[in-house]
Amino acid sequence: MRVHRSFAFVDVSDFTALTEREGDEYAVEVLTSFRSLLREICARRGVRIAKWLGDGVMLVCVETPPLLAAILELHRVVCTVSSPAQSVSIRSGVTSGDVILMEGDDYIGHCVNVAARLCDLAHAGEALAEPSVMSHMPRWGVVLSERDVALRGVERSIVASSIGILGTSQGGVDPICGIPLSPSTAEETASDPDGKAVFFCSTGCFDTWSHRPAHLGDPLSSRVSPVAPAVEAPQASSETA
Repeated sequence: MRVHRSFAFVDVSDFTALTEREGDEYAVEVLTSFRSLLREICARRGVRIAKWLGDGVMLVCVETPPLLAAILELHRVVCTVSSPAQSVSIRSGVTSGDVILMEGDDYIGHCVNVAARLCDLAHAGEALAEPSVMSHMPRWGVVLSERDVALRGVERSIVASSIGILGTSQGGVDPICGIPLSPSTAEETASDPDGKAVFFCSTGCFDTWSHRPAHLGDPLSSRVSPVAPAVEAPQASSETA
């Protein structure tokens, strides 16, 4: 069965060196918290975790915008959530295209291979995106740089974009994910009980904020750290072929 999907591969940079430097137990704590954080982000944004790959992961989504948003948020949190995270970084590659859905849970196609190769070529802390996804960048996303890359096993080089977050907070930050926004980059806007405008990066964050229990405080205060053990959040629901 041929379908159109968007894919991302993510892995923890220099994980082998981390185990040597800090020990296996610490490395497992980092990996456990990375997975927990990723589950929470994917569940909120509607991205499916296709498979875990040791110190990495393969993500898939029917639509491209939620996948790009998830990757950008993940990179931001790993880089900024706490000072120890400065010793841990991730890299990722994002593509989209037509693939064969095999036996209901596996994907075979050129774009899957390209996503994996881009992840391999990304620098520590970098997210590389293939041209097919660039028209779906969120308003608060930005292209940091572009470069031609030669992919192993692929005849022609491609132009890969290094992507990130715009970084302006003229309107504040999304109260769910903490992404800085302005009135022009927010995807959704609401008003708090005092009538003050609240900006959201996506419908998923807006829905989470709208349906939060009345007694719940700032969701950012309970943010999962990528370098400390945490209770695993529910995994995103499986995709229906």
